[in-house]
Amino acid sequence: MLNSKQRAYLMSMASKEHAIFQVGKASLTPELISSVDAALEKRELVKISVLKNCFDDPREIAETMAERTRSQVVQVIGKKIILFRVSKKKPVIELPK
Repeated sequence: MLNSKQRAYLMSMASKEHAIFQVGKASLTPELISSVDAALEKRELVKISVLKNCFDDPREIAETMAERTRSQVVQVIGKKIILFRVSKKKPVIELPK
């Protein structure tokens, strides 16, 4: 579980990044989940944008996606979701204690 210092650190890192995935009207598809899972393994920190044509709640989408990818929700602001998971093969991000 992330503490507030770690969460703030990850949010500052994610603020510089662009969303690499978009959730549209099809919402959470198995293909999207597996792509996000692969990106988390490689990058550890992923930013996702929920498009206007998606009628599901971004918080619910974030929780479901975190559960299916075994990651943690760092933040949900408006229609932006930030997920984090430590890479099994080669961890990149060093979290503050």
